[in-house]
Amino acid sequence: QVQLVESGGGLVQPGGSLRLTCVASGSIFSIRAMGWYRQAPGKQRELVAAITSDGSSHYADSVKGRFTISRISRDNAKNTVALQMNSLKPEDTAVYYCNADLFDTNYDPMNSWGQGTQVTVSS
Repeated sequence: QVQLVESGGGLVQPGGSLRLTCVASGSIFSIRAMGWYRQAPGKQRELVAAITSDGSSHYADSVKGRFTISRISRDNAKNTVALQMNSLKPEDTAVYYCNADLFDTNYDPMNSWGQGTQVTVSS
């Protein structure tokens, strides 16, 4: 079993910053990629940023230059990824979900989601 736990959401004014973290733990053999998605009310869930095991990162056009994704820990017991969000805009308001694409300890591929954390950008 794999668990993803997000933290760091909250309320921030336009132009402010927030840092989200996600810890993946459990029956993990290796992680191929981790990423952040978001879903605003009435909209589909969309990819915000992702980072692969070799350190390659990908960003949605709407967040390029403002958001940075990074791997904090590669320890097999706890894999941690962070999303630094700067120059936040009201349109960044959404529930942010962590996602991991991995192999479990049975060497089976898995895709796992966190429970989500609310980010609200408002004055």
